[in-house]
Amino acid sequence: MEKNNNVIDESVRAELSRLRDSIDNIDAAVIHMLAERFKCTQQVGHLKAEHKMPPADHAREARQIARLRELAENAKLDPAFAEKFLNFIVAEVIRHHETIARA
Repeated sequence: MEKNNNVIDESVRAELSRLRDSIDNIDAAVIHMLAERFKCTQQVGHLKAEHKMPPADHAREARQIARLRELAENAKLDPAFAEKFLNFIVAEVIRHHETIARA
């Protein structure tokens, strides 16, 4: 018995659409979470500037990397990717802190 390709195509398209809708929702949540994170790190930057503290805290960064790598492993996410992602975020935070300190 031959399968109807239109039915298969429609069911595949529907599943693809459902998955993409989920991805879009997750992306939106990630952006909102990053925005909240940066609001907090901006406050940290102002606090550090007020108290003449350095923009970077290498010991904290190392602890955060270890923590995120463990979280990634537990979530079945590549720990190296999680570390790269955190390093990218931390670099942006430090850039913000340096800007705040200069102001």
